[in-house]
Amino acid sequence: MHDTGPLLVAIIGGIVLAAILGLLANRLKVSPLVGYLIAGIIFGPATPGFVADTEIIQQLAEIGVILLMFGVGLHFSLKDLLEVKNIAIPGAIVQITVATLLGMGMAAIMGWSTLTGLVFGLCLSTASTVVLLRALEERSLVETQRGRIAVGWLIVEDLVMVLTLVLLPAITTMFGDSQNYNLMAVLTEVAKTVGLVILFIAIMIVIGRRVIPWLLAKSASTGSDELFTLSVLGIALGIALCAVQLFGASFALGAFFAGMVLTESELSHRAANNILPLKDAFAVLFFVSVGMLFDPHILIDHPFATLSTIAIIILGKSLAAYLIVRLFGHSKRTALTISASLAQIGEFAYILAALGIALNVFSAEAHSLILAGSIISIVINPFLFNILEHYLNRTENIVDKIIDPIAEINQHIPANLTGHAILVGHGRLGSTIAKQLDRRQIPFVVIDSSLTLIEHLHNEGIYAVFGNASKLAILELAHLKTAKWLIISTPNGYEAGEISMHAKQVRPDLDIYVRAFHDDEAEYIAEHGATKVITGEEEIAAHILELLQLDDNSTAQDANRATAAEKTTYHKKTEKGKINIPIHANLPSGEGSPIE
Repeated sequence: MHDTGPLLVAIIGGIVLAAILGLLANRLKVSPLVGYLIAGIIFGPATPGFVADTEIIQQLAEIGVILLMFGVGLHFSLKDLLEVKNIAIPGAIVQITVATLLGMGMAAIMGWSTLTGLVFGLCLSTASTVVLLRALEERSLVETQRGRIAVGWLIVEDLVMVLTLVLLPAITTMFGDSQNYNLMAVLTEVAKTVGLVILFIAIMIVIGRRVIPWLLAKSASTGSDELFTLSVLGIALGIALCAVQLFGASFALGAFFAGMVLTESELSHRAANNILPLKDAFAVLFFVSVGMLFDPHILIDHPFATLSTIAIIILGKSLAAYLIVRLFGHSKRTALTISASLAQIGEFAYILAALGIALNVFSAEAHSLILAGSIISIVINPFLFNILEHYLNRTENIVDKIIDPIAEINQHIPANLTGHAILVGHGRLGSTIAKQLDRRQIPFVVIDSSLTLIEHLHNEGIYAVFGNASKLAILELAHLKTAKWLIISTPNGYEAGEISMHAKQVRPDLDIYVRAFHDDEAEYIAEHGATKVITGEEEIAAHILELLQLDDNSTAQDANRATAAEKTTYHKKTEKGKINIPIHANLPSGEGSPIE
């Protein structure tokens, strides 16, 4: 019989249980995060039955944090980060101060020492990287101004917490043994920590921006997708580890800058796509690890303290963030988004609490309250965002929406636009189709989930909508009801099927043309309403064979006969609505498809 060690059990059990409960939560119209957290509670020591190794799960969860921050860095640039520094730096510092003071106030009521209250307040002051980014990604907000402020705020919090971890032992000594306290030693340690972090950032910006894209290009030139993905993982994980071991920073900070230096590389989009499955899988393990730490008995033993802790996290921090953002002149929409993003706690809270216990300044009761506050705030966070969206939809007037950058971009589509094509995705294929449509003077609207790309298209005078086309509201912004064609060029075939289905529900007569890579995707897309599904491999082969006419007429005739035979065989095998379009085909100006 095979030996199933604790690592295998942690990975397999955690992912399988999280998948089952995540699907169940989604079926019940609840955020899948709730399912992941419940999986952790079932897997943890607080419930009867099997108990997984908590330490192993937490270490695996760190990989999720690294990959998540690396992915965010791939969508960020140094310019984006510097644009939000004026609000992110003072905002994060003030918000941390307010939350810490509220925590110390609660500690005083509980009869804890000042030092315990300080550590407790600091634990409540910092948001979870995974939760914040997951919430922004689900709503396509990472690249928006609101998302950039939130991520910049998060980076500042990360730096403050790194400094706190260094200073906490010295502060403990100062409180406990003032005679042996050395101010100069503390100042030296602070200067060393800050200097190392600055050195790391400088190395990444000056050297990393040249070396890392070069390394990735070399791996891509091998032609092996496996080696390329391995190189991406090696860069993300290796730099994150170096940031911790050599510069005293955090995994999240190291991974973020590793991704950021790759932003300008042409391979950044491919790198992001390749690590996406691993990023999602390990991020799920993070939520499982949080659930494993939760002890439900704290709700019964200390209900008032638990409620107070949750109130500080959700109300105290959020109110402070809201007022700060509004004071800096940003809109109500931006202020509320930042507030909702920060209304939870995570990774650094656990690390600080564990350090407090090791230094004998943190009680088991305080530690349990931190864990309870974390898991409850994480469960509530998706609901806060849903409430926020509902509130803004009901209360915002047209002026508020125009002030919002996304709404402003999406409002530029002419109301009288008709007979146009809707092009979903503006990658390699999408941009090629767009050029052909423009050359033939066929009006079109691009839908893409990259705000940077949409802003670029908008500046070039191209009609473009920011958002996820799988949402009917986004399709309607592109004037779905008056469109003539829907062209879906995104690489995810199953997402393309969902888009086709939503479009057909509104416009049963709409012609929908979709690209597909695999037969299973093509069948799924055709079943969900696409007029025709287009594959490219055989058409590329046919085009190459046609080029042989330049050299040998007999070869060309044989090639044409072979191509015709292949096409006949292929069309017999394909399902309804699945065709191949020649690369050299002209786009008609009549009633036909713009890509036939």
